Amino acid sequence: MIPVSDSPRSRVFPFVNYTLIAANLLVFFYELSLGDCTGFTNCALGDFIDRRGVVPDQFARGEPESIFLDPFTSMFIHAGWLHIISNMLFLWVFGDNVEDSMGHVRYLVFYLACGYLASVGHVAANPDDLIPAVGASGAISGVLAAYLVVYPRATVTALIPFFLFIPAQIPAFLMIGLWFFVQLSYGAASLDPATAATEGVAYWAHIGGFVAGLVLVWFFRGPPRKSPYRRAVEDADSWP
Repeated sequence: MIPVSDSPRSRVFPFVNYTLIAANLLVFFYELSLGDCTGFTNCALGDFIDRRGVVPDQFARGEPESIFLDPFTSMFIHAGWLHIISNMLFLWVFGDNVEDSMGHVRYLVFYLACGYLASVGHVAANPDDLIPAVGASGAISGVLAAYLVVYPRATVTALIPFFLFIPAQIPAFLMIGLWFFVQLSYGAASLDPATAATEGVAYWAHIGGFVAGLVLVWFFRGPPRKSPYRRAVEDADSWP
């Protein structure tokens, strides 16, 4: 399922969300300027990812840059067009409403905190891994969790691939719930060293970011959003 829009609409201009999307795109275009390389080895792009991605082994050994810098830089780096497009699409659809519910500054702190804790989840599941992890998926997983809590009755317009792409209205809790179930399933499978099906995807970063979002949203969300009907009733009651 590919989300393309949601309901309700954001009430405020989500400039933090748009800034995050722009920052991710700018970093990706910088990556493209470094030139292509096969396997991200022995090239400028590979060196950039090695230096600024999260390497679990380095993080677990307590290297300062790996703990205090790389989790933040890594969430703005992507490994290809599909990676960046899918992440930014989810952030575009769901992030504006979460920013609306939290306010601009709190949303930015929430996003970065979820991204950092997603890296912690990935390191905890793969402490000896030498492959750098990159991408905004962990932070966006936290955004999805917050969306689920704040907008449990929201609907999402998604494209469902069935020969052609068929648009459908889907409850947000169903779409996000199915997504998280897939992450848990593949994340559990990835703990088996003999499992190769999950290679290249940091499922435990997704899980860690989602769990972080479920917890942190209660500290960052603003007052519950009132429906237009409820606001109209309150306005009528206050009329002299």
